[in-house]
Amino acid sequence: MARPSAVPRTSAAAKAARPERSRENSPGRSYTWLQGLLCGVAATLVPGPALLIGMLLAPGLVALLLDQAPGKPMPRAVLLCGLAAAIAPLASLWNSGGGIGAAFSMLGNPAVLGEAWLAGAGGWLLNELAPLLLRVAMDAAAAARAARLNAERARLVEAWDLAADGDQAAAGANRS
Repeated sequence: MARPSAVPRTSAAAKAARPERSRENSPGRSYTWLQGLLCGVAATLVPGPALLIGMLLAPGLVALLLDQAPGKPMPRAVLLCGLAAAIAPLASLWNSGGGIGAAFSMLGNPAVLGEAWLAGAGGWLLNELAPLLLRVAMDAAAAARAARLNAERARLVEAWDLAADGDQAAAGANRS
């Protein structure tokens, strides 16, 4: 008497219906734990610059956490503009020794924090207004092109003595 196999046998059709597991089909790996580890190391080794960067880029970091859009275009714009405004305070902190006391004194200056946060707000505004402004510009260009084409059509109709509606068969029937 034959003993049943412990491994269930599947048909070829069932195997073909199952998606194969590959790197292309697997979801992207999350490196959040690695980013947290690197932030912890930075905060331990260089607490002054880490505190200053964290506070100057706080709006962008909050946007990064809250944005669910693929590619995260809004947080990228906010972080990029905020980082541009954070370069001068970071250079100043580096030249003053990079201590945590110097970082706190720089954060106590409302101009430093305000400049970086306003730059981040500018990145947000740019991200929100750019599609609208591009659409308005493209609509205006399309309207101008349509006006030029209509003027050219009217000129050709006049020059060739064509029917105004573009129907040449009707114009030919009227002549005979």
